[in-house]
Amino acid sequence: MRLIENATLEKLRGGFYTPAPIAEFILRWAINGNKDFDILEPSCGDGVFLKALKQNNFQFKSITAIEYNPDEAKKAEQIFLHDTSLINIDFHKYCNETSSRFDLIVGNPPYIRYQYFESQQQIEAEKIFKRAGLKYTKLTNAWVSFIVGSSLLLRESGKIGFVLPAEILQVSYAKQLREFLAHFYNKINIISFEKLVFPDIQQEVVLLLCEKDNSNIHMIEQLELRDASYLQSLDVNKLKSPTKQIDFETNKWTYYFLEQKEIDFLEELNHSLTLPKLNNFAEVEVGITTGSNEFFSVPFSLIQKYELSQFAKPLVGRSVQVNSLIFTKRDWEINKKSEARAYLLIFPLMEQLKEHPGAITYLKQGEKLGINKGYKTRIRDEWQIVPSIWVSECLFIRRNNIYPKLILNKAKAYTTDTMHRVKLKKGVKIEALTASYYNSLSFAFAEILGRSYGGGVLELMPSEAEKIVLPYSELNSNLLPVIDDMLRKKIPVNKILSHTNDVILKQGYGFSNTDIRLADNIWEKLSNRRLNRSK
Repeated sequence: MRLIENATLEKLRGGFYTPAPIAEFILRWAINGNKDFDILEPSCGDGVFLKALKQNNFQFKSITAIEYNPDEAKKAEQIFLHDTSLINIDFHKYCNETSSRFDLIVGNPPYIRYQYFESQQQIEAEKIFKRAGLKYTKLTNAWVSFIVGSSLLLRESGKIGFVLPAEILQVSYAKQLREFLAHFYNKINIISFEKLVFPDIQQEVVLLLCEKDNSNIHMIEQLELRDASYLQSLDVNKLKSPTKQIDFETNKWTYYFLEQKEIDFLEELNHSLTLPKLNNFAEVEVGITTGSNEFFSVPFSLIQKYELSQFAKPLVGRSVQVNSLIFTKRDWEINKKSEARAYLLIFPLMEQLKEHPGAITYLKQGEKLGINKGYKTRIRDEWQIVPSIWVSECLFIRRNNIYPKLILNKAKAYTTDTMHRVKLKKGVKIEALTASYYNSLSFAFAEILGRSYGGGVLELMPSEAEKIVLPYSELNSNLLPVIDDMLRKKIPVNKILSHTNDVILKQGYGFSNTDIRLADNIWEKLSNRRLNRSK
């Protein structure tokens, strides 16, 4: 989280402007031969959509353009588009006060976190949520309230077309938005891109194209293109009839990158009474929140320099420090010798440090760097005392690359919030739990439940990891040394899964070869899509 005084102007304004080909395509899809639409652009910026309307000679009845920033509004005014009303006002306020209704609403809303909102904007945004019957929280981003507010301003039959962060498909704070859209609209098309539209900010975006026609049918489709240039040749008529039924119980829209038979397969398994989930066997909690991992996690050389051995505990702090599914004391020793940050500093009260000048010197350096003024450290009675210090036998790595890792922590190392701590329930065998996770079905659910970033990283929060389907069996503990050996020999994970799937899924839970291939294909499809973003 960045403090507002350190945020860039673009961050505060949320102003990352739409490439012209995207604006032109959204309008081409939306207007599609109509000539009498009343159009709203709720955040017109310097007028990219207005320019596209003018340059492509799209026909329309009227345009209302909203822009909060007065300088950007002046730029948009210079486009001189006919039958256009440009209003310099916050969209949230406009939405709550206007009686106008529109046939089409298009745009690229600002991506602004709640804490960057002005107080009045927060009040107006909450009003929009209440009108829609939704709960407004401090996790809500501006683009969410723009989508909800725009939907409320549509006529009985209407369309919206927006450029949005791909977070809409996955993040928890957009869950109720996904539910709202699924019920509010009859047709939803989502277009994503293999290459980043905004590479400078590593922001993966999608095009959200929604239409309401007052039918009882709710369909959705996802289409992925190489990059925005492919929009020029895309036939908009292909988007008229989405083919996949919206599942109102589905938590994340990542599902819809799959074929209908794959979706049905996962839904059946997700509701199965015989297939358990990770939370049947364990609770997943965040790792140790130090307030500054860079300060509290250190290499061996720093321990020696400041004579901190009394306050140093073994640490595994990064996924690159783990090369298998068992993290041993020997693995930790290798990290230590390589000058990795293999130690966690656990300090006592300041009064107990009087005879430890090295520790006092180190802490004073931390204060010079402002570590004591960080969000997590300044709320403590004494900033150097890190809470919730305990070791977990099992670790789930928070951010992963090729596949999400569950680790048996034989080294009894502490971990920061880069990893989650897994606390086993009574009677659960840790070796069996760890081995049981390494199968294509669990990997597939991890891809669906987590969220991906532009660099190909997969992140899972504790509540998401707990929902991963996990075909546990005590017999799977026999697989643990086999998987560990294969991983250490750098055997590709797909070859490891071909072995574990046979034992865990087929022999243990009666899956057919067809089912296993289906689970494997789902995992590969979703993981390959994610990893392509790192290329």
